[in-house]
Amino acid sequence: MSSGSPTTNESEKQKSQETEVLLKAEGVNVYYGNFLAVRDVFLDVPKNKITAFIGPSGCGKSTLLRCYNRQNDLINSFRLTGKIFYNGQNLYAPEIDPVAVRRRIGMVFQKPNPFPKSIYDNVAFGPKINGYKGDMDELVERSLKRAAIWDEVKDKLKESGLALSGGQQQRLCIARTLAVQPEVLLMDEPCSALDPISTLRIEEVLHELKEQYTIIIVTHNMQQASRVSDNTAFFYVDTNDKGKRVGYLVEYNDTQEIFSNPTNEITATYIRGEVS
Repeated sequence: MSSGSPTTNESEKQKSQETEVLLKAEGVNVYYGNFLAVRDVFLDVPKNKITAFIGPSGCGKSTLLRCYNRQNDLINSFRLTGKIFYNGQNLYAPEIDPVAVRRRIGMVFQKPNPFPKSIYDNVAFGPKINGYKGDMDELVERSLKRAAIWDEVKDKLKESGLALSGGQQQRLCIARTLAVQPEVLLMDEPCSALDPISTLRIEEVLHELKEQYTIIIVTHNMQQASRVSDNTAFFYVDTNDKGKRVGYLVEYNDTQEIFSNPTNEITATYIRGEVS
């Protein structure tokens, strides 16, 4: 391992054995050109659980998140070493189609981004372009129900998704992601632009969705991480010999343990708000 990287602790090994692992990062390093942005990540994501990524800005949370569905491939200078496995398959193997990966591992972004289309067409868009042959009306209704927005929009499906409130738009975007029937949901600070009531509604949706989906959420909100997640990964930053910030995984454990009994002093001081 790189100098200064934490080793995998025994509790993480036990957790991997007790829970089915859906996503596994092994020795992942992320580069932009020659710049090492995230170093030496080993992380097992359990199935049908919510895993939170926390840590200060620039520590690699969102960068790693986007590696799981190959969103970073869209950045010309991006390069990944190490391996990321999904259901035992290396997602960065040469024969893997990134588009197919994104159908199975969907993403909800920080800012709600509904298409300038009707509510119905927003949800139906992905299934249509992927050649869905089933009952589209049923799929749209089911997706909106799973995102807990059906009762609010069922009588205005032909109206623009842009006319909805911010919280409703974010739930519409969740429904749009669910409509392509992924197994994993990646959520990059999905509540940062929302008011407290909308944030609570999204958190309620997440609790309901984890029965059927595996969820990874990046959040700067410590209270949110402690409320919604089963496991928490804390990332921090070092400075390399050229003065560049490099993100790394400090500690990964059951959320209650991370917040009540962290094993690393950096984690403890961050959670107490003493470092940023």
